[in-house]
Amino acid sequence: MQELLERRKGLKRKILIVDDEAIEREILGYMLSDLYEISFADNGRIALDIIKQEKLTLSLVILDLHMPELDGYSLLEILRADNELRRIPAIVLTSEKGAEVKSLQLGAADFITKPYDAPDVIRARVQRSIELAEDSIIIHETERDELTGLFNKEYFFEYGKRLDYQNQLPMDAIVLDINRFHIINELYGRNYGDSVLKKIGGYIHESIQDTGGLACRFESNGFCIYLPHSPDLNERLEKHIDKYKNILEKQNISIRIGVYSDDGSGLGMEQRFDRARLACQKLRNNYSTSYRVYNDELHSKELHSERLINDMDKALAEKQFVVFYQPKYNITGDIPRLTSAEALIRWFHPEFGMVSPGEFISLFEDNGLIRKLDKYVWNEAAAQIRLWKEKYGFCLPVSVNVSRVDIFDQMLGETLERIVTANGLSHENLLLEITESAYSDNSLKLIDTVNKLRARGFKIEMDDFGSGYSSLNMLTSLPIDALKLDMKFIRNMCSNRKNLSMVGIMIEIARLLEVPVIAEGVETQEQMEKLKDYGCDVIQGYYFSKPLPPADFEKLIEKELNETSY
Repeated sequence: MQELLERRKGLKRKILIVDDEAIEREILGYMLSDLYEISFADNGRIALDIIKQEKLTLSLVILDLHMPELDGYSLLEILRADNELRRIPAIVLTSEKGAEVKSLQLGAADFITKPYDAPDVIRARVQRSIELAEDSIIIHETERDELTGLFNKEYFFEYGKRLDYQNQLPMDAIVLDINRFHIINELYGRNYGDSVLKKIGGYIHESIQDTGGLACRFESNGFCIYLPHSPDLNERLEKHIDKYKNILEKQNISIRIGVYSDDGSGLGMEQRFDRARLACQKLRNNYSTSYRVYNDELHSKELHSERLINDMDKALAEKQFVVFYQPKYNITGDIPRLTSAEALIRWFHPEFGMVSPGEFISLFEDNGLIRKLDKYVWNEAAAQIRLWKEKYGFCLPVSVNVSRVDIFDQMLGETLERIVTANGLSHENLLLEITESAYSDNSLKLIDTVNKLRARGFKIEMDDFGSGYSSLNMLTSLPIDALKLDMKFIRNMCSNRKNLSMVGIMIEIARLLEVPVIAEGVETQEQMEKLKDYGCDVIQGYYFSKPLPPADFEKLIEKELNETSY
């Protein structure tokens, strides 16, 4: 904070004088112009525009109460209601005794009576109001994060924006996150997690002390660092990352760092950190790389992602999203039999063509739009089950994804209930897939949601079993109706004995739980035969069929009907 005050000592504070009488403006301006930088407005509407434009540098508003367009009382109310503008003190000009009380109640810092007091008195009132306001900001904003001792987020961005305005130096924005921090807290306890944050915060504070930079703790497990631009930033990052590794090596904890290196584009501080945060997010679940710098490629991807987000509602309305179906075959008998299907979404964009689910699923999960898409798929799949029932005389169950975002929807059960009822289906016809990774986000909430869904009669399949740390912990408390093996084990099971052994172990776990096992990603006959030997119940994958649109999937149904009867 001392650094901020020192930098501001040599600067004239800015004052805005607002009065519709030109001579009044000139008199006040003459009294104050040798000490302050003065600007003028002749009505409240113009004043409000100036205040919004100069909110970071304006130190005081001197305000007449009676003006056209927007009077002083109304302007005081607007300033008080805005979290950013309310920090700017206002002195009212009045000749009415009753107006003084009302003005103070509306947030005025002081008042100057007309006709004006002696110039020395007015200067003293102005100086006092500015100093009290700045002291209030300092007291409020320098409250540091109690755990790490770094600045809090609000002060960090306020301070940084003021430094940008005053110094206009190139600055680099850095975002640091701890990978899977919620798991650290869950496995080792919150006290342990706090000790990790303290160590990282302490090193960040130490590393920026002599750089002219500043840092804050951002949210639960993130940090923001704002530094004067350095052309050798990458080399410095490598050294800092080595230091972090030394600090955290015994804890087996990793970090990811996103960087926006000042390129002279003139972006504001918050925009720079938005880009650094995007670079950091691109490293999620990537443990081979510790940092990433925002660049043109990321910028293009960001624009593309933003376009997909903006186009989503139109795509849903125009049914650009098409549900494909991949068959699941029961292999417990002599001949594999079509037993169910999985609904998989495809986006046929009018400009981009077929957009890969890998491009938009995680994107929609991050901003919550996945809930809209999931409901669309549930409705489409239920309607398709009904159509096949009407056409072929039996119900082929279809599994649909329930994303981790859906788990927190209080109306999830009611929504699914309405969908199956509207299509004349039973709960067993619409199977619900929940990924194992959802457990690590909020285990208690997931268990509660699954119990409520099963109480309604829905069947729950755990998708990607074996992909996360929590599998065995979860199985002791989470009731499920099927285990679906993560395809990465299937892919290499015939060439990697460890993977083959893991598949065997997971199938044995399912046997102990008395639930069937589904293997996805099966591509070869050798994989299928080994899975059958190990006791796998159901498989899906390119060995039998790729995902198909409804019309093509019907050929598989008709083939099955010709070979057997339901």
